[in-house]
Amino acid sequence: MKQITIFLLLITLFSSCEDMLDEVPKNFVSRTNYYTNEADAEGAIAGAYASMDGDYYGITYYLFEELHGDYLNGRGSQAPITVFNQVLDPNNIGRAGSNWSNLYKGINRANAVITNVATIENISETTKNRILAEAHYLRAAAYFNLVRFWGPVPLRLNESTDLSELAAPRESEANIYAQILDDALKAEINLPESVGSETGRASKWAAKMLLAQVYLTLEDWSKCAEKSLEVINSGQFSLVEVTQSSDFYKIFAVETSTEDIMSAHHSETRQSTIPLYIHRGNTFPYNYSGTGYFAWLPITESFIGDSWDDNDLRKDFNLYTEHLNAAGETVPLPASSPILFKKFITDPSGLRVYSVPMYRYAEAFLMYAEASCMAEGSPSADALEKLNIIKRRAYGYDLNSTSDVDFPAGLGKEEFREIVIQERAYEFLLERKRWWDLKRTGTVKEAFAKIGKTFIDERYLWPIPENEINNNPALTQADQNPGY
Repeated sequence: MKQITIFLLLITLFSSCEDMLDEVPKNFVSRTNYYTNEADAEGAIAGAYASMDGDYYGITYYLFEELHGDYLNGRGSQAPITVFNQVLDPNNIGRAGSNWSNLYKGINRANAVITNVATIENISETTKNRILAEAHYLRAAAYFNLVRFWGPVPLRLNESTDLSELAAPRESEANIYAQILDDALKAEINLPESVGSETGRASKWAAKMLLAQVYLTLEDWSKCAEKSLEVINSGQFSLVEVTQSSDFYKIFAVETSTEDIMSAHHSETRQSTIPLYIHRGNTFPYNYSGTGYFAWLPITESFIGDSWDDNDLRKDFNLYTEHLNAAGETVPLPASSPILFKKFITDPSGLRVYSVPMYRYAEAFLMYAEASCMAEGSPSADALEKLNIIKRRAYGYDLNSTSDVDFPAGLGKEEFREIVIQERAYEFLLERKRWWDLKRTGTVKEAFAKIGKTFIDERYLWPIPENEINNNPALTQADQNPGY
């Protein structure tokens, strides 16, 4: 992330040298002499943010979330991820283990901040409270990802500095969620209203979005509606208006937008790697690189196929079937991959991926619409209007005027919810939302059956890494998730 300087020295685990040296040199950095002032605290929280490297917890985490969706297939070594009638193969079990390690690395860094920054005296209370709030936010976000993919997981709330501190049993999902909410609520109190252009840093509104998402997952409808409405009414954000499909690049191909609540940012010197995974090489103007994995292939038999209205500008924005070759001629994609995703692009004209969203303003509208409907037993006029605002934007209409694409009044609770979930699918394609929506609504098997895939129960959870079971004295093979 370009907006946070990463100090590698500050993000390593500090170990004791008492048995090696009789006297600690004055220039030696350890836990005991490092956390002394505001600069140390800022460096420590930068290290905690660095755990969200690459494209939000690294591309391996991103691809695992995406490839559990029902609208794309993996290619090459990623193909087995999208075969759901069998457990993961050894290669992808290793990828899952890397995700576990990276999430716990982030948690340990957040724990170090929470433990040590609280004791620093040479720092303003405002700065200290903000940094501690950021650490609580990062820890909550990491545990939220862990519990959704692995179920019960070890709960570590103190910095681990050596192997003797690794023992931790799997805690119940209820206990993990209680900790997530505790951390997120603490973050909400002391995070700033605005972070300016540094939208890779957590603000109060990012904490509210995290809380809304957790409440949505737990089906605490009233609280989800409350938090998402606070974001909508904050006055801090506005939807990017659209009249043609390319206008959506005002969200993704800019350093920040009015819709950006929290995202991973990139620069010209540190580009997002997502374009490599969704494009072929030299598919101008989508990917100027000679390399392209095109490892995420659209499934046109799914909802992104013929059933998706061609007049919805999001369809043209997200998918393409032809491109420019090196001579500037328009040519179709080859028969082996006749359609590809294009939301995230890299091209020599300056239209590049800068922002990979974690939370954007549009999601607050759709979370509110769903949660308020479920809380009240039917969609209110306000819930319907929030949904229709997102639909109008998708077709290039004025956001606040009725249109011929509006959903009608009088919809029942379940029908309205299904419509919201479908709008989320269109709106957040390739933004790591679809799998979670299917899982929390209990529609995984139904969705995959529609595209001719069988989904076995063992694929609902990822395998716990063997290294964790071998090195954590509180775990045995009996703690492994089913199928592994």
